[in-house]
Amino acid sequence: MKKTLQVLLFASLMLAMLFTACAPAATPAPAAPAAPAAPAATQAATAIPPVCDKLANAPTVAAGDLGSPDKPIVMTFVPSGDTGKITKAGTAIADCLSKMTGLSFKIEVGTTFGASIEAMGANKAQVGFLNTFSVLLAEQKYGVVPVLANLRKYNTNSIDPDKADAGKMTAYYKGQFIAKKDSGIKALADLKGKSFCFVDPNSTSGYIIPRIIFKANGIDPDKDLKATQNAGSHPNVAVAVYKGDCDAGVTFIDVLTDQASNLAAKYPDISDKVAAFAVTDKIPNDGVQVTKDLDPKIKGAVVDGLTAMAADKGGAAVLTSLYTINGFQKIDASFYDDFAKLLKTAGVDPATLVK
Repeated sequence: MKKTLQVLLFASLMLAMLFTACAPAATPAPAAPAAPAAPAATQAATAIPPVCDKLANAPTVAAGDLGSPDKPIVMTFVPSGDTGKITKAGTAIADCLSKMTGLSFKIEVGTTFGASIEAMGANKAQVGFLNTFSVLLAEQKYGVVPVLANLRKYNTNSIDPDKADAGKMTAYYKGQFIAKKDSGIKALADLKGKSFCFVDPNSTSGYIIPRIIFKANGIDPDKDLKATQNAGSHPNVAVAVYKGDCDAGVTFIDVLTDQASNLAAKYPDISDKVAAFAVTDKIPNDGVQVTKDLDPKIKGAVVDGLTAMAADKGGAAVLTSLYTINGFQKIDASFYDDFAKLLKTAGVDPATLVK
Protein backbone atom coordinates (compact mmCIF):
# COMPACT_ATOMS: atom_id res chain seq x y z
CA MET A 1 0.00 0.00 0.00
CA LYS A 2 1.55 3.26 -1.11
CA LYS A 3 -0.36 5.71 1.07
CA THR A 4 1.61 7.07 3.97
CA LEU A 5 0.41 6.15 7.43
CA GLN A 6 0.03 9.82 8.24
CA VAL A 7 -2.58 10.17 5.49
CA LEU A 8 -4.24 6.92 6.52
CA LEU A 9 -4.55 7.99 10.13
CA PHE A 10 -6.00 11.34 9.13
CA ALA A 11 -8.51 9.58 6.91
CA SER A 12 -9.37 7.13 9.65
CA LEU A 13 -9.99 9.86 12.14
CA MET A 14 -12.53 11.38 9.77
CA LEU A 15 -14.58 8.17 9.58
CA ALA A 16 -17.04 6.82 12.10
CA MET A 17 -15.87 3.36 13.06
CA LEU A 18 -16.67 0.94 15.83
CA PHE A 19 -14.12 -1.26 17.48
CA THR A 20 -13.27 -2.79 20.82
CA ALA A 21 -10.71 -0.87 22.86
CA CYS A 22 -7.10 -1.77 23.67
CA ALA A 23 -3.91 0.09 25.04
CA PRO A 24 -0.36 1.98 25.25
CA ALA A 25 2.57 2.17 27.62
CA ALA A 26 5.73 3.76 29.05
CA THR A 27 9.39 2.90 29.36
CA PRO A 28 11.83 1.33 31.80
CA ALA A 29 15.02 2.78 33.25
CA PRO A 30 17.76 4.15 31.01
CA ALA A 31 20.95 2.31 30.24
CA ALA A 32 23.98 3.35 32.23
CA PRO A 33 26.20 5.52 30.06
CA ALA A 34 28.98 3.60 28.37
CA ALA A 35 32.47 4.28 29.68
CA PRO A 36 34.59 6.16 27.11
CA ALA A 37 37.48 4.30 25.57
CA ALA A 38 40.74 5.16 27.31
CA PRO A 39 44.13 3.54 27.79
CA ALA A 40 43.84 3.75 31.55
CA ALA A 41 41.17 2.12 33.70
CA THR A 42 38.05 4.26 34.12
CA GLN A 43 35.66 4.45 37.03
CA ALA A 44 32.01 3.54 36.67
CA ALA A 45 29.68 6.52 36.54
CA THR A 46 28.03 7.29 39.86
CA ALA A 47 24.39 8.27 39.85
CA ILE A 48 23.78 11.84 40.98
CA PRO A 49 21.18 11.98 43.76
CA PRO A 50 18.30 14.39 43.19
CA VAL A 51 18.29 17.72 45.01
CA CYS A 52 15.09 17.81 47.06
CA ASP A 53 15.20 21.18 48.80
CA LYS A 54 12.10 22.26 50.72
CA LEU A 55 9.66 24.25 48.60
CA ALA A 56 8.57 27.70 49.62
CA ASN A 57 4.95 27.83 50.84
CA ALA A 58 4.76 24.04 51.20
CA PRO A 59 1.37 23.08 52.68
CA THR A 60 0.96 21.73 56.20
CA VAL A 61 -1.54 19.04 57.15
CA ALA A 62 -2.89 17.81 60.46
CA ALA A 63 -2.63 14.25 61.74
CA GLY A 64 -5.17 12.06 59.97
CA ASP A 65 -5.46 14.40 56.98
CA LEU A 66 -4.38 13.42 53.48
CA GLY A 67 -0.63 13.89 53.25
CA SER A 68 0.05 13.04 56.89
CA PRO A 69 2.18 9.97 57.77
CA ASP A 70 -0.92 7.96 58.70
CA LYS A 71 -2.73 8.94 55.47
CA PRO A 72 -0.14 9.34 52.71
CA ILE A 73 -0.87 10.68 49.23
CA VAL A 74 -0.86 7.71 46.85
CA MET A 75 0.68 7.99 43.39
CA THR A 76 -0.26 5.34 40.84
CA PHE A 77 1.91 4.39 37.86
CA VAL A 78 0.78 2.43 34.80
CA PRO A 79 2.77 -0.79 34.14
CA SER A 80 3.96 0.21 30.69
CA GLY A 81 7.51 -1.00 31.18
CA ASP A 82 9.58 -3.04 33.62
CA THR A 83 7.58 -2.83 36.88
CA GLY A 84 10.70 -3.21 39.01
CA LYS A 85 12.29 -0.17 37.40
CA ILE A 86 9.04 1.79 37.58
CA THR A 87 8.76 0.94 41.29
CA LYS A 88 12.34 2.04 41.94
CA ALA A 89 11.90 5.36 40.11
CA GLY A 90 8.45 5.95 41.61
CA THR A 91 9.82 5.40 45.12
CA ALA A 92 12.61 7.91 44.45
CA ILE A 93 10.01 10.45 43.25
CA ALA A 94 7.86 9.89 46.34
CA ASP A 95 10.86 10.29 48.65
CA CYS A 96 11.96 13.51 46.93
CA LEU A 97 8.47 15.01 46.97
CA SER A 98 8.21 14.20 50.68
CA LYS A 99 11.42 16.12 51.37
CA MET A 100 10.28 19.02 49.20
CA THR A 101 6.79 19.37 50.59
CA GLY A 102 6.85 17.84 54.07
CA LEU A 103 3.93 15.66 52.95
CA SER A 104 3.87 11.88 53.03
CA PHE A 105 3.66 9.92 49.76
CA LYS A 106 3.49 6.27 48.80
CA ILE A 107 3.35 4.60 45.42
CA GLU A 108 1.61 1.75 43.65
CA VAL A 109 2.22 0.29 40.20
CA GLY A 110 -1.07 -0.83 38.70
CA THR A 111 -1.38 -4.47 37.73
CA THR A 112 -2.99 -3.15 34.52
CA PHE A 113 -3.58 0.25 32.96
CA GLY A 114 -7.22 -0.01 34.03
CA ALA A 115 -6.23 -0.71 37.63
CA SER A 116 -4.52 2.68 37.87
CA ILE A 117 -7.61 4.40 36.47
CA GLU A 118 -9.88 2.66 38.97
CA ALA A 119 -7.53 3.49 41.86
CA MET A 120 -7.95 7.18 41.07
CA GLY A 121 -11.69 6.78 40.55
CA ALA A 122 -12.06 5.22 44.01
CA ASN A 123 -9.73 7.87 45.53
CA LYS A 124 -7.32 5.10 46.53
CA ALA A 125 -4.74 7.09 44.56
CA GLN A 126 -4.76 10.88 44.30
CA VAL A 127 -1.95 11.40 41.77
CA GLY A 128 -1.58 9.45 38.54
CA PHE A 129 1.09 8.91 35.94
CA LEU A 130 -1.37 7.64 33.31
CA ASN A 131 -0.79 7.05 29.62
CA THR A 132 -2.65 9.18 27.07
CA PHE A 133 -5.73 7.04 26.48
CA SER A 134 -6.05 6.22 30.18
CA VAL A 135 -6.17 9.98 30.83
CA LEU A 136 -9.14 10.28 28.47
CA LEU A 137 -10.88 7.35 30.15
CA ALA A 138 -10.22 8.72 33.64
CA GLU A 139 -11.43 12.19 32.63
CA GLN A 140 -14.64 10.79 31.15
CA LYS A 141 -15.53 8.45 34.00
CA TYR A 142 -14.13 10.13 37.10
CA GLY A 143 -13.35 13.76 36.27
CA VAL A 144 -9.63 13.23 36.81
CA VAL A 145 -7.71 16.44 36.04
CA PRO A 146 -4.51 16.51 33.92
CA VAL A 147 -1.95 18.96 35.34
CA LEU A 148 1.32 18.15 33.55
CA ALA A 149 2.19 16.80 30.11
CA ASN A 150 5.45 14.92 29.78
CA LEU A 151 8.05 16.42 27.48
CA ARG A 152 10.49 14.12 25.73
CA LYS A 153 13.34 14.41 23.31
CA TYR A 154 11.56 13.25 20.21
CA ASN A 155 12.24 9.64 19.28
CA THR A 156 12.06 8.78 15.61
CA ASN A 157 13.03 6.21 13.01
CA SER A 158 14.20 6.20 9.40
CA ILE A 159 10.69 6.13 7.89
CA ASP A 160 9.15 8.86 10.07
CA PRO A 161 8.12 11.98 8.07
CA ASP A 162 8.96 14.06 11.18
CA LYS A 163 12.43 12.64 11.75
CA ALA A 164 13.84 16.18 11.49
CA ASP A 165 12.38 16.72 15.00
CA ALA A 166 14.73 14.09 16.43
CA GLY A 167 16.05 15.20 19.81
CA LYS A 168 13.70 18.19 20.13
CA MET A 169 11.60 18.53 23.28
CA THR A 170 8.02 17.78 22.23
CA ALA A 171 4.70 17.00 23.90
CA TYR A 172 3.83 14.42 21.26
CA TYR A 173 5.04 11.05 20.05
CA LYS A 174 4.17 8.42 17.46
CA GLY A 175 3.63 4.70 17.17
CA GLN A 176 5.33 2.29 14.79
CA PHE A 177 4.41 -1.05 13.24
CA ILE A 178 7.31 -3.51 13.39
CA ALA A 179 8.20 -6.90 11.91
CA LYS A 180 11.29 -8.97 11.28
CA LYS A 181 13.21 -7.73 8.27
CA ASP A 182 13.08 -11.14 6.57
CA SER A 183 9.34 -11.65 7.25
CA GLY A 184 8.13 -10.28 3.94
CA ILE A 185 5.88 -7.84 5.82
CA LYS A 186 6.38 -4.43 4.21
CA ALA A 187 2.90 -2.85 4.44
CA LEU A 188 -0.30 -3.11 6.44
CA ALA A 189 -1.92 -5.25 3.75
CA ASP A 190 0.74 -7.90 4.38
CA LEU A 191 -0.57 -8.42 7.92
CA LYS A 192 -3.69 -10.33 6.87
CA GLY A 193 -3.39 -13.90 8.08
CA LYS A 194 -0.45 -13.04 10.36
CA SER A 195 -0.15 -13.05 14.15
CA PHE A 196 0.08 -9.64 15.79
CA CYS A 197 1.12 -8.25 19.19
CA PHE A 198 -0.61 -5.23 20.74
CA VAL A 199 0.47 -3.67 24.04
CA ASP A 200 -2.62 -3.36 26.27
CA PRO A 201 -6.29 -2.45 25.69
CA ASN A 202 -5.77 1.06 27.14
CA SER A 203 -2.61 1.83 25.17
CA THR A 204 -2.91 4.74 22.77
CA SER A 205 -0.05 3.99 20.37
CA GLY A 206 -0.04 0.29 21.21
CA TYR A 207 -3.73 -0.50 20.63
CA ILE A 208 -6.25 2.33 20.12
CA ILE A 209 -4.65 4.12 17.17
CA PRO A 210 -3.42 0.93 15.45
CA ARG A 211 -6.95 -0.52 15.45
CA ILE A 212 -8.29 2.69 13.88
CA ILE A 213 -5.56 2.43 11.23
CA PHE A 214 -6.41 -1.21 10.58
CA LYS A 215 -10.07 -0.30 10.04
CA ALA A 216 -9.13 2.55 7.69
CA ASN A 217 -7.15 0.08 5.60
CA GLY A 218 -9.89 -2.51 5.35
CA ILE A 219 -8.40 -4.83 7.95
CA ASP A 220 -10.57 -6.21 10.73
CA PRO A 221 -8.04 -7.04 13.46
CA ASP A 222 -10.49 -9.44 15.09
CA LYS A 223 -11.10 -11.43 11.89
CA ASP A 224 -8.30 -10.80 9.39
CA LEU A 225 -5.34 -11.46 11.69
CA LYS A 226 -4.44 -15.07 12.43
CA ALA A 227 -4.03 -14.37 16.14
CA THR A 228 -3.54 -11.40 18.45
CA GLN A 229 -2.20 -10.98 21.95
CA ASN A 230 -1.53 -8.15 24.38
CA ALA A 231 2.11 -8.30 25.42
CA GLY A 232 1.67 -5.88 28.34
CA SER A 233 4.36 -3.34 27.46
CA HIS A 234 6.05 -1.84 24.41
CA PRO A 235 9.41 -3.55 25.05
CA ASN A 236 7.56 -6.86 25.43
CA VAL A 237 6.02 -6.41 21.97
CA ALA A 238 9.43 -5.79 20.40
CA VAL A 239 10.90 -8.86 22.09
CA ALA A 240 7.93 -11.02 21.01
CA VAL A 241 8.46 -9.98 17.38
CA TYR A 242 12.19 -10.56 17.70
CA LYS A 243 11.65 -14.07 19.09
CA GLY A 244 8.99 -14.92 16.53
CA ASP A 245 6.13 -15.16 19.02
CA CYS A 246 4.28 -12.63 16.83
CA ASP A 247 4.79 -11.99 13.12
CA ALA A 248 4.39 -8.26 13.72
CA GLY A 249 3.45 -5.77 16.41
CA VAL A 250 3.04 -2.12 17.33
CA THR A 251 5.01 0.05 19.79
CA PHE A 252 6.00 3.65 20.38
CA ILE A 253 8.79 5.06 18.18
CA ASP A 254 11.48 3.81 18.56
CA VAL A 255 11.41 1.13 21.19
CA LEU A 256 14.21 -0.72 19.39
CA THR A 257 16.74 2.02 20.13
CA ASP A 258 15.10 3.77 23.10
CA GLN A 259 17.65 4.38 25.85
CA ALA A 260 15.22 3.64 28.66
CA SER A 261 14.03 0.35 27.17
CA ASN A 262 17.65 -0.59 26.39
CA LEU A 263 16.66 -3.74 24.51
CA ALA A 264 20.08 -3.97 22.87
CA ALA A 265 21.63 -4.79 26.25
CA LYS A 266 19.92 -8.21 26.21
CA TYR A 267 19.30 -8.55 22.47
CA PRO A 268 22.30 -6.91 20.74
CA ASP A 269 21.06 -7.72 17.23
CA ILE A 270 17.42 -6.69 17.70
CA SER A 271 17.77 -3.62 15.45
CA ASP A 272 19.47 -5.76 12.79
CA LYS A 273 16.59 -8.24 12.72
CA VAL A 274 13.51 -6.09 13.48
CA ALA A 275 12.45 -2.89 11.71
CA ALA A 276 9.51 -0.51 11.45
CA PHE A 277 7.48 -0.58 8.23
CA ALA A 278 4.84 2.07 9.06
CA VAL A 279 4.23 4.90 11.55
CA THR A 280 1.18 6.64 13.02
CA ASP A 281 0.39 10.35 13.14
CA LYS A 282 1.22 12.51 16.16
CA ILE A 283 -0.24 11.53 19.55
CA PRO A 284 -0.23 13.86 22.61
CA ASN A 285 2.08 12.68 25.37
CA ASP A 286 1.08 11.13 28.65
CA GLY A 287 1.61 13.08 31.87
CA VAL A 288 0.52 13.61 35.46
CA GLN A 289 -3.05 13.87 36.73
CA VAL A 290 -4.82 14.47 40.06
CA THR A 291 -8.24 13.57 41.41
CA LYS A 292 -10.88 16.26 40.96
CA ASP A 293 -11.31 16.92 44.71
CA LEU A 294 -7.62 17.06 45.64
CA ASP A 295 -6.78 20.06 47.83
CA PRO A 296 -5.44 22.78 45.46
CA LYS A 297 -2.50 23.38 47.83
CA ILE A 298 -1.47 19.73 47.60
CA LYS A 299 -1.95 19.76 43.83
CA GLY A 300 0.23 22.87 43.57
CA ALA A 301 2.93 21.29 45.74
CA VAL A 302 2.99 18.15 43.57
CA VAL A 303 3.22 20.19 40.35
CA ASP A 304 5.93 22.47 41.76
CA GLY A 305 7.87 19.55 43.20
CA LEU A 306 7.87 17.53 39.99
CA THR A 307 8.78 20.61 37.95
CA ALA A 308 11.71 21.26 40.29
CA MET A 309 12.86 17.66 39.93
CA ALA A 310 12.82 17.99 36.14
CA ALA A 311 15.04 21.07 36.38
CA ASP A 312 17.62 19.29 38.57
CA LYS A 313 20.19 16.94 37.05
CA GLY A 314 19.69 14.18 39.60
CA GLY A 315 15.91 14.57 39.60
CA ALA A 316 15.85 14.56 35.81
CA ALA A 317 17.74 11.25 35.81
CA VAL A 318 15.06 9.71 38.03
CA LEU A 319 12.28 10.94 35.73
CA THR A 320 14.14 9.65 32.68
CA SER A 321 14.44 6.25 34.31
CA LEU A 322 10.69 6.20 34.94
CA TYR A 323 9.07 6.75 31.52
CA THR A 324 11.83 8.63 29.66
CA ILE A 325 10.45 11.94 30.92
CA ASN A 326 12.75 14.81 29.93
CA GLY A 327 10.63 17.64 31.30
CA PHE A 328 7.10 18.82 32.03
CA GLN A 329 4.67 21.26 30.46
CA LYS A 330 2.00 22.71 32.75
CA ILE A 331 -1.40 22.10 31.18
CA ASP A 332 -5.08 22.51 31.95
CA ALA A 333 -8.00 20.15 31.49
CA SER A 334 -8.38 21.11 27.81
CA PHE A 335 -4.99 19.72 26.74
CA TYR A 336 -6.38 16.43 25.40
CA ASP A 337 -9.68 17.83 24.07
CA ASP A 338 -8.69 18.01 20.39
CA PHE A 339 -7.38 14.46 20.44
CA ALA A 340 -10.52 13.23 22.18
CA LYS A 341 -12.65 14.94 19.51
CA LEU A 342 -10.67 13.26 16.72
CA LEU A 343 -11.19 9.88 18.36
CA LYS A 344 -14.93 10.54 18.63
CA THR A 345 -15.00 11.47 14.93
CA ALA A 346 -13.49 8.05 14.27
CA GLY A 347 -16.23 6.44 16.34
CA VAL A 348 -14.09 5.98 19.44
CA ASP A 349 -15.81 7.40 22.52
CA PRO A 350 -13.74 6.85 25.69
CA ALA A 351 -16.89 7.12 27.79
CA THR A 352 -18.26 3.94 26.19
CA LEU A 353 -15.05 1.99 26.68
CA VAL A 354 -14.85 2.14 30.49
CA LYS A 355 -16.88 -0.50 32.30
